Amino acid sequence: MKRSIAGMLLVGMLVLCMPGAWASVVLGGTRVVYPANEREVTLQVENAERVPRLVQAWVDRGDPQSRPDNADAPFLLTPPIVRMEAGKSIALRLMFTHQESLPQDRESLFWLNVMDVPPQPREGEESYLQLAYRSRLKLFYRPAGLPASAPQAAESVVWSLVTDGHGGYLLRGRNASAYHVSLNSLELRDGGRSVGNEGGMIAPAASHDFPLPGLNAAPSASAKVRYQWIDDFGALHEHEASLGR
Repeated sequence: MKRSIAGMLLVGMLVLCMPGAWASVVLGGTRVVYPANEREVTLQVENAERVPRLVQAWVDRGDPQSRPDNADAPFLLTPPIVRMEAGKSIALRLMFTHQESLPQDRESLFWLNVMDVPPQPREGEESYLQLAYRSRLKLFYRPAGLPASAPQAAESVVWSLVTDGHGGYLLRGRNASAYHVSLNSLELRDGGRSVGNEGGMIAPAASHDFPLPGLNAAPSASAKVRYQWIDDFGALHEHEASLGR
């Protein structure tokens, strides 16, 4: 039997980790908060395409290369894999398994993966490339009775300026709270000048250094830090703080 060159091509699947807006499967949030006193939480997932999609989900501890077969986070997802018809939505149910004890004095961070696998090609298509889109969402396990609140934590970050050892400066954010503080962007403003950073996350009871490219001299005593923090629902809030010494 003769085979064409096209028919002998290796059919592969390329997994892209991209924001949910790029995929055909739309997620009902940009992060998930799991209150410890809840039995389960849910995340809405919608197939916005006109064809069926296969959706697979799992939780990992922070490894971007994790797979469903090696992820060992203490959470159970149902359904872990499901075929979604065109235009339909489902609720992913997430349950803490209690298989290990997590800290009760601060949040713990995990990652929820949702992979959107496209349908198989039509009959007669001998070569093709499948693109599977994977979205990774922060999953915060939040114990009951933590002091203060997540918004208070975000607006209580203490900022200071430190040198990077190479003639430049870093903006150090100190988070003394029990919550993770997620920052969308930040900038150091000094008079009419500003130097920015794309942001990041500061873990509970920890510090994080944000590079300030272009800042080669110490700012004045009146310098301010303006930053956007992200709340539990993915909304942005702006706050300004003085620069400590």
